[in-house]
Amino acid sequence: MNMDQQNPFVRVQYLSKSYVQRHPLTNAKFIVHAFDGVNLTINRGTTLALVGESGAGKSSLARCLALLERPAKGELWFDGLNLAAFGNNQLSVMRRQVQLIFQDSASSLNPRMTAAEIIAEPLVIQKEGTKAEQRQRALALMEEAGLPREWETKLPHEFSGGQRQRLAIARALTLRPKLLILDESLSNLDIASQDQILKLLSSLQKEHSLTYLHISHDLRFVSQFADEIAVMHEGKIIDKEPAAELFTQPKDAYTEELLAAMPTLETICAERFD
Repeated sequence: MNMDQQNPFVRVQYLSKSYVQRHPLTNAKFIVHAFDGVNLTINRGTTLALVGESGAGKSSLARCLALLERPAKGELWFDGLNLAAFGNNQLSVMRRQVQLIFQDSASSLNPRMTAAEIIAEPLVIQKEGTKAEQRQRALALMEEAGLPREWETKLPHEFSGGQRQRLAIARALTLRPKLLILDESLSNLDIASQDQILKLLSSLQKEHSLTYLHISHDLRFVSQFADEIAVMHEGKIIDKEPAAELFTQPKDAYTEELLAAMPTLETICAERFD
């Protein structure tokens, strides 16, 4: 076992999260358990894919890992620090190190801000640098994300879906985070755009020593790039293995069901050309 496995970059222990909701007809309160007793590790500089059906608790777990919500129970360790013991001010500092990229890039980008303003906004909020320095940082990140610097004055609606996702990735990198959480962030793109963004993410991971958590419902998709795959079902992690082993030796019956339901090339062609 190497040092990264002994000291994972992210370590979740017995994490639980519940929400209080009201019945639409009676207005009576009831509790929804998003996830319960989750244990999970992500090694530094690797990509973990978290898969499961809708409602499994993946996005709720992502919001807790991104420090946007506090879990009800359990511990969350990040780079050797136990965040469960942190106060709000300390968590505010740590949030710089974790960035969440959403599925719908259009709704996450301010439609009235230019591309450069969107990327520089975290620096403005944190009051880092002069306006000239903020702009230069934004332009450098645009270029790194595969967007021409000349597009700095464009508004989000002037970009394609893939270009908007590049813009969202550039903004996520503004504060130099260590962990990127991508919540179904490529699912709305066509196959060609997905492939291009995956290549970009791979390049950025090497360049900036990033750790990724990809959340998806598609085992076939994440098998292309994940180092490890964790399967979530009804609020629990039921399987976690290196990608190749999960496909050849799944440990849980639900994982076997997911694998059996994966479309093959023959079924895709049959559905498309029948």
